[in-house]
Amino acid sequence: MIGEVIPNIVRFHEYLIKRTDDRVRDYPLMQSPVQMTLILLGYVFLVLYAGPRYMANRKPYKLKTAMVIYNFCMVASNAYIVYEFLMSGWGTTYTWRCDLIDPSTNPRALRMIRASWLFYFSKYVELLDTAFFVLRKKHSQVTFLHIFHHSFMPWSWWWGITLTPEGGMGSFHAMVNAMVHVIMYTYYGLAAAGPRFQKYLWWKKYMTAIQLIQFIVVSVHISQYYFMEKCDYQVPIFIHLIWIYGMFFFVLFSNFWIQAYVKGKRLPAITEDKPKQNGFVSGSEAVAVPNGKHLENGTDHYTNGFALSAKIKEV
Repeated sequence: MIGEVIPNIVRFHEYLIKRTDDRVRDYPLMQSPVQMTLILLGYVFLVLYAGPRYMANRKPYKLKTAMVIYNFCMVASNAYIVYEFLMSGWGTTYTWRCDLIDPSTNPRALRMIRASWLFYFSKYVELLDTAFFVLRKKHSQVTFLHIFHHSFMPWSWWWGITLTPEGGMGSFHAMVNAMVHVIMYTYYGLAAAGPRFQKYLWWKKYMTAIQLIQFIVVSVHISQYYFMEKCDYQVPIFIHLIWIYGMFFFVLFSNFWIQAYVKGKRLPAITEDKPKQNGFVSGSEAVAVPNGKHLENGTDHYTNGFALSAKIKEV
């Protein structure tokens, strides 16, 4: 039994290498699933074991300047990714309905492939979000949901880039996500810059609505596939996965919306030791800050728009 496992893994690996789209084969991290898997396993090991042990007897690093630079670099890179998605199809030739994968080597298709790969690569850069938490000894923020999100996204996107690098209608959610990240990292950058920038964060409460709209838009767009008379999208499994992913997080975020607004609570802000991670609240308690007050540390963090909270308290 065990003797058959390794040969089967080798055969599957060889199949993937042959199946990898020639147009993306030479891009970094695309030669084999082994590379990206080892990177992501190393990420999990560092943030769960090596990082906390290294910081155990050390004072937390401040990293204010590094965080400001990092966040605004992410703003610029995500804005560029959005621009490339628009210029390579979504703002030019795509119908926004049943847009098939273009297997050709025309300049537009190659530009879309580059945009998709840049989005994929940006997910590795976002691993620094967790590194900042570990180095600042915000270990309570490094939750299972945070780690799962940051490791699953680049892992799953490797398969998409390998099999369908041009993407077609399957790339829409990436463009929308990059748009949202422009807004989110702008907020993070200003918040990390210190209390003097709090007056520019009056729109903080709208972050919740932006995140909710993101998944409504993505889910509605991808749902068209199920109602079209005919759509010959070449790899429909990615359509199903995008729909499941969007609806799953839409349900989670809707629950947060109900807790924050329908039940009379203000949008929760997170304390210094219990922030949000790209949309998932890191921890079991969220603390609602009275209207008009702001956190001064600038570290409250969302994870792609989702906040999960077991308890909401008012201070």
